[in-house]
Amino acid sequence: MEKTKPRIIAVINEKGGVGKTVTVINLAAALARADQQVLVVDMDPQANATLGLGIDPGSYQISTYDLIINPAEADPFAAIRKSDWKGLDIIPSHVDLAGAEVELVDRVGRENSLKQALAELNHHYDFILVDTPPSLSLLTVNVLSYTNEVIIPCQTHPYAFVALSELFDTIGAVQAEINPNLKITGLVATFFDSRTRVSSSVLDKLKRDERTKGILFDTVIRTNTTIAESAFVGKPVVYYRTTSYGALDYMGLADEVMGRN
Repeated sequence: MEKTKPRIIAVINEKGGVGKTVTVINLAAALARADQQVLVVDMDPQANATLGLGIDPGSYQISTYDLIINPAEADPFAAIRKSDWKGLDIIPSHVDLAGAEVELVDRVGRENSLKQALAELNHHYDFILVDTPPSLSLLTVNVLSYTNEVIIPCQTHPYAFVALSELFDTIGAVQAEINPNLKITGLVATFFDSRTRVSSSVLDKLKRDERTKGILFDTVIRTNTTIAESAFVGKPVVYYRTTSYGALDYMGLADEVMGRN
């Protein structure tokens, strides 16, 4: 049965180590648990979202690399892999994606390659979540051209807070020049540890800063070793240990995301 137009969301931060891929995996799984049909598109050459959903990088023939290099020929439906969990699919990544920018650089309309490749999927899911590289690149621009929403994970650390200015500038440039329909749906604080003054101070800044206070999710992703354990075994935390802080936090985030339509 076909869906209405999905919510297509990029989870993005140009700074690494802020919980970007973890948020993609676990938000997607939490949405699937809420009876949503969800597709994860792994646009990070490191393929951590692919691994995090239990997919072996050597077990498939078609990846996001093939789709973005040959958008007019590659079949996006053939690239979809079913996960072990109902309602949660993924288009996996491949290390070759790291070289895609060189292959795309001289192509006319190169920033719309992903949008062209995935157009046929638009009525088959409720949510499409896209994982991005931890850097500003042509791959990232392709993602922002394709998506209509952005979720920003921000580690509750001073360096991560400072890096937000550059990210906002990037999103603003894409809105102005490529995708005027792109909007920031929300910012989620990650790796929050209430026992440390630093975490509490950064969270307080996010709540007070003019750029972030209006988009900050109420849900905070607390530091939780269970999240790392679940990633190690290739299983979303909401299925790995449903009563853990990690699972409860991501289910809370999913509720907020569904409410911000």
